[in-house]
Amino acid sequence: MDSDFEHLRHKPPTVLDKPRDLIIACCPMRSNVNVSRIVRAASCCAVSKVIVCGNVKIDPKIARDGAEKIPISKHRSLAPVLRDYKKEGYTLVGLEQTTNSHDIHHFAFVRKTILVIGNERLGITEEILSLLDATVEIPVYGMPYSYNAATATCMALYEFCRQFPGG
Repeated sequence: MDSDFEHLRHKPPTVLDKPRDLIIACCPMRSNVNVSRIVRAASCCAVSKVIVCGNVKIDPKIARDGAEKIPISKHRSLAPVLRDYKKEGYTLVGLEQTTNSHDIHHFAFVRKTILVIGNERLGITEEILSLLDATVEIPVYGMPYSYNAATATCMALYEFCRQFPGG
């Protein structure tokens, strides 16, 4: 064994100078656990904001530091919010399996993106789908046909960060 080789268990994280131009927008979700996991992952990826709808409660034990560090914007309805951001030049990308969805492995994100996450059972509504610029899906190799909403969001966040490692 090489005596010069050392494992660092908790090396300091890479911290960006400012949050990314990436926003997560969640359709009304059934599970506060999923939303809390999304908030935690969004914080790890330096997302600038998380938009939530409906009666959402973020569990600080699950979201951990994310609940305190990332702005969370609560709204009654998602469509008007997305329309406003679209006017500001954001690209709206839904994480959803649709007829024209792109395989996430071959999709080029733009920096100024809102990643829209659908309801765990119902997905993204027709109203919201009509506002999107694109949809991406994550290939599934077994059953069921899709990943859990929070898990899929983590994968999509990772891919966005891979494409824009410096922010």
